[in-house]
Amino acid sequence: MNYCSNCGQPLTYHMPPGDDRSRYFCESCGTIHYQNPTMVVGCIPEMDDKILFCRRAIEPCYGKWTLPAGYLENGETVSAGARRETFEEARARVEILAPYALYNICYVNQIYLMFRARLLDHNFRPGSESLEVRLFSEAEIPWDEIAFRVMEETLVQFFKDRPNGLFPFYIGNISKKL
Repeated sequence: MNYCSNCGQPLTYHMPPGDDRSRYFCESCGTIHYQNPTMVVGCIPEMDDKILFCRRAIEPCYGKWTLPAGYLENGETVSAGARRETFEEARARVEILAPYALYNICYVNQIYLMFRARLLDHNFRPGSESLEVRLFSEAEIPWDEIAFRVMEETLVQFFKDRPNGLFPFYIGNISKKL
């Protein structure tokens, strides 16, 4: 950040009075420019013991498989965001069942909230961000082609919970690979 979005003046980077960390600060108008984690919401769309995956048509991870998820929009609830992202990426309609997993990914300033969801029908097709969409059974999942570690860890946890039908809310951390 170089300039204040409030007044257009150059910004400095230091600890504002009364704060506990450095931030972008406008000396001219006094605006503190907070930068906070981005919320990503998505779901595990299930139907007939299969999960709906999207093959990415955009970077990062072009051509790899993922669960439908994306950035939460302002003025949107987390469940509405997960439904919207599922429709945008897979043109699929889902019923949100319950929040399932929250992952902190501090090294990229993201928080993922994944929901369990029921796919309402077979009327799905690729959206603009997907090359293809497909239902996979657990045995068919292309584990070597999963786009993001957070999705892989969500699925591993999900398949641990599925045999007994109990899906407690899970909180985890994704660390940067060294």
